[in-house]
Amino acid sequence: MSRRKKKKQSHIDESWLLPYSDLLTLLVALFIVLFAMSDINVQKYEQLAVIFRSEFSGGEGILDQNENPVQPPVDQEESEQEEAAEEDEDEQKDKSTEAAEGELLRLENIQSMIQNYIYENDLSDKFGTELTDEGLLITIVNDVFFDSGSAEVKSEGREVAGDVSSLLHTEPPHQIVISGHADDVPIGTSEFASNWELSVKRALNFMSLVLENDELDPTLFSAKGYGEYKPLVPNTSDENRAKNRRVEVLILPNYEIDTSEQ
Repeated sequence: MSRRKKKKQSHIDESWLLPYSDLLTLLVALFIVLFAMSDINVQKYEQLAVIFRSEFSGGEGILDQNENPVQPPVDQEESEQEEAAEEDEDEQKDKSTEAAEGELLRLENIQSMIQNYIYENDLSDKFGTELTDEGLLITIVNDVFFDSGSAEVKSEGREVAGDVSSLLHTEPPHQIVISGHADDVPIGTSEFASNWELSVKRALNFMSLVLENDELDPTLFSAKGYGEYKPLVPNTSDENRAKNRRVEVLILPNYEIDTSEQ
């Protein structure tokens, strides 16, 4: 009988797989860290740093040396554009503030001139001025210009209208709104069916006289009529009704103004 030779079986050493798998694990961990650092989130970074410190035997490394992630590079051109935009915005705000302050000063000067006119002509019981954010408001009671129930300007009222027109000539020019107001006493005549119509006609007639001044630009003027619907005081007495019968001249500001600090 022939003896069968036993084949020698070779054994493959696979111990190298362990350090190889450890190396792959470390690479994956490194990529995770790099990915986390690319998304600048301090809280997440600090959490990852704590985890990896505990995993890597407590040795000092990159994570121990810097507590804050490296900031990504900033595009210089983009940064310069942002700075220029901020400077331009600040400059515009400064110009707007300066323009508003200058406009407020101009309206205050106009108000001062009107107040001097009122004082010199002893018209304090007929005229009034008020400076608000809406503009400079001049109030004139109707008795100066109109007879009861009439929209025809009286002769003495024509002279006053001429004086007012000279006060409305400003540099630079302003938009002007003239409005008529009435009391609550009903009117029903062949000429006017309501106080509304009467107030509109009075505003138009007064504006026509003011615009006889060639120095004024008609395109900047407008007229309104409110009838009895915007009283200054309740229509509870003859004295109050007399106050509500009025013409108002509003000089609009060319820039937004703030009168709250006056």
